[in-house]
Amino acid sequence: MKTRIILVGGGYVGIQLAKALDTKAQVTLIEPRSHFVHAPAMIRSVVDPQVLDQGLIPYDDLLRNGQVLRARAKSISAAGVTLEDGTEVLGDYIVVATGSDNAMPFKPASDSIQAFRADSARIHTMLKAAQSVAIVGAGAVGTELAGEIAHFMPDKKVTLVCSEPSLFPAMPSRFGTALQGKLNDAGVTTIFGARAENLESMTEPYEGELQLSNGERIAADLIFPVIGSRAASSLFETLPGLCKSDANRVKTDAWLRPSDLPNVFAAGDVAETGDAMTIVAVSRQTPWLEKMLTLLINGKKVEDMAKYKPWGKAPFLVPLGPQKGNSYLVMFTAGNTITRLMKGKDLFVSKYRKMLNRT
Repeated sequence: MKTRIILVGGGYVGIQLAKALDTKAQVTLIEPRSHFVHAPAMIRSVVDPQVLDQGLIPYDDLLRNGQVLRARAKSISAAGVTLEDGTEVLGDYIVVATGSDNAMPFKPASDSIQAFRADSARIHTMLKAAQSVAIVGAGAVGTELAGEIAHFMPDKKVTLVCSEPSLFPAMPSRFGTALQGKLNDAGVTTIFGARAENLESMTEPYEGELQLSNGERIAADLIFPVIGSRAASSLFETLPGLCKSDANRVKTDAWLRPSDLPNVFAAGDVAETGDAMTIVAVSRQTPWLEKMLTLLINGKKVEDMAKYKPWGKAPFLVPLGPQKGNSYLVMFTAGNTITRLMKGKDLFVSKYRKMLNRT
C-alpha cells in the first residue's frame, strides 16, 4: 500500500508538493476553493481585470493519480484530518499550509470564487471612478499596488502611507530608495513614519478620510487597507505543544513540525520557520519538504533528514507595473530590466498555469 500523504491548503506549498509526490504516494489535497489564487496577479487585476481569469486557475487538472477534495478541514490528529462535514481522511503524513489572510481584492474573503470575482469587479469599478487613492501599508502588496495604479491609471492621485521611515528598511538602502524614486517619478506621493489612526475597514477598500499619526489628514475617493497578512492558523489550535509567534504564525522545529505530533508538518505563510511570508520562502521550503517526505516514503526517519535552513536574506522582487521595479537578488540589486523579465511582465502566471496543467 502506498504511503498516504495529506496536504491541507491548495496554495503554493500544496500544489507544488501534490504534483511532485503524485507518483510517489497516495496524495490527497484538501482545499475548499475551486481555483488556485495566484496572489501577484490579483494585485494587477485591480487595474486590469483581464488578468483575473489568468490568475484564477482551476485545480481540476492538477493531479493524475491523487485527489483534490474540495472541502474545509476542521481538525487534525496523528491519524489524519477531519473535514467540516465529519468525514475523516486518514493519512500517514500531513502537511498543513493554510496560508494567510489579506484584505480584498488581494485574497478572497470566502471560499466562493464566484463571490471573489464579483468583489474584484466591484472594486475595479470603484477604482475607475476614483480620482484620489490612498494606500495604507507599504509592504510588497501596497507598494506594487501603487506602482500598478500609477502605470495603468496615471491620471489618479495616489498616496502611499508607510509606517516605517523608508520603504523596506530591512533591505539594502538602495533598494527602497530606488523604488521610492520610481514611485515619485510616476506621480505617487509617499508618506513615511506615519500610521493611519482611523481605518474604517481592515478587510476591503472604502471612501473616506485618513487621520495620520503625524497630524495629516488625507481625503480619498478610495482607501486601500494593506497593512500586512495574518496567518490562517486556526486549524492548529488543538494540537499538543503548539506555540504561536507574530502575525498568528505557528512556530516549528528544525524539521517544520509545529506540535508534538511527529507526522504533522507546517509550511508557507502559516509557519514561523525563520522565513518571511513570501512566495520566495515557499520556493525554499517546498523542495526540502519533497525530499524529506520522499525519504519517509522510503522508510527513513524524519531525523535522518538534514534540518531545514531558512533564507538568510531571500531574493525579493517588487515590480511597479509591467515595465519598472527593483529586485534584491542576494548578491546585488537589479532594476527595471531584470525585474520586468523575471516578474513584472508575466507575474509568474504562465509558470503556475503550467504547474496546474493549464495553458
